[in-house]
Amino acid sequence: MSWYSILPPLIAIAVVFWRKEVIVALILALISSEFLLALNGGGNALFSTFINSIERIVSVATSPGNSRILLFSIVIGALLAYIRESGGVGATVNKLLNIGVAKNKRQVGLLTMFTGMAVFIESNMSVLTSGIVSRGLFDKFKMSRARLAYIIDSTSAPVCILILLNGWGAYVLGLLSNYELEQSAVSILWGSVAFNFYAIIALLIVFYTIVFDKVHGPMKVAEHALAKQDQEIDKGPAASKARFMLVPLATLIISMLGFMLWTGGGELAQGSGSKSVLYATVLATAVAYLLLLKARHFTHQQLVDVGFKGMGELLPLVSIVLLSLTLGASLKELGTGVFVASLVGDYLPVYFIVPVLFLTGAVMSFTTGTSWGTFAILIPIGVPLIQTLGLPPSLVVGAILSGGIFGDHCSPISDTSAVSALASGCDLLTHIKTQLPYAMVGGVLALISFFVASIVMI
Repeated sequence: MSWYSILPPLIAIAVVFWRKEVIVALILALISSEFLLALNGGGNALFSTFINSIERIVSVATSPGNSRILLFSIVIGALLAYIRESGGVGATVNKLLNIGVAKNKRQVGLLTMFTGMAVFIESNMSVLTSGIVSRGLFDKFKMSRARLAYIIDSTSAPVCILILLNGWGAYVLGLLSNYELEQSAVSILWGSVAFNFYAIIALLIVFYTIVFDKVHGPMKVAEHALAKQDQEIDKGPAASKARFMLVPLATLIISMLGFMLWTGGGELAQGSGSKSVLYATVLATAVAYLLLLKARHFTHQQLVDVGFKGMGELLPLVSIVLLSLTLGASLKELGTGVFVASLVGDYLPVYFIVPVLFLTGAVMSFTTGTSWGTFAILIPIGVPLIQTLGLPPSLVVGAILSGGIFGDHCSPISDTSAVSALASGCDLLTHIKTQLPYAMVGGVLALISFFVASIVMI
């Protein structure tokens, strides 16, 4: 691994902040990564770069897991369009206001956070559910979509990695099970929950912003700009029946749980998140279509047009997801993650190892846009340190998991950020810019916590 493996993600991040164009940034980063790989392979580097970049996209798109993510990202556009055009959003907002669970900004924020925490079985499902439920309420109370994106993004992954009764837990457990340690992999994983400082702090910060109705930095600017507007952001069609939103949403959540159990052979934690979220989304979209057709609100042809229009609206975000996944695959072959991980030196003072693992995970996740990929690279590095130096296993694992989530929250090339922007109806770069100060505060506090824990426990 060489230092130049870090150049492609740095190019992507620089272009994002300079030109404010995510797709261009991802394409340039992909091309530069493939160019570096082509140089190592010999031959005509320029020609190989062109061909290999296309083939990389094809190989990523044809991977079953990635195909499901992409299909889900397209189909959810039809579901959102059906719910929006049905008038179900307005009716649901009115119903929530009438029963008194959304009387003010604090209650709306808590409802959003609670919804995201309740759907802990899959991070994408968490952000989608809470985003769909809360869009209309945020518009009603003049709360920005950027704030909604922040709440759902900073609730979903932290909750999934803390509760662990889901695909996240099964994935990390599988990584840990490859090693022989004094404690079982299950006990180490559950023990890491108390040391997953970033996830805990991120949830506490979200709770603080909701309870005290406090926003800071770019988020405050977005909120003030919205408050000056005379009209709501998105009134949408006139309110009709709440069931046009609630029934598809209930179908989405319940079927997601059912498909997780089915794909896991009766065990929720063993279920396939990518399969379950796609199956559940397709089923919920079909239910929404049938409800509207039966109610004679739309003809079949009108519903087809609405569905395809909704899918078309999400094509830019789907492109970002595809390019993010492709760049991650290219960087993996280039060895970017392994190079970043190698910065954890052999002669690092023992008290610094855990904090540096956290920082390494953050940098790796930030530059590659994937927390799961970060776990896959860093756990094989962290576990031998546990075995040779006698470090507390759960503390080490907690630092790796925390770093992965932290970097993912800050990264403009993360597919999770794209899905959160999609679910809230917020521009991706606006979401990153407004969430970054909160993530950085959480990251600094987590780093301090890992230093203190290392001094106390090692």
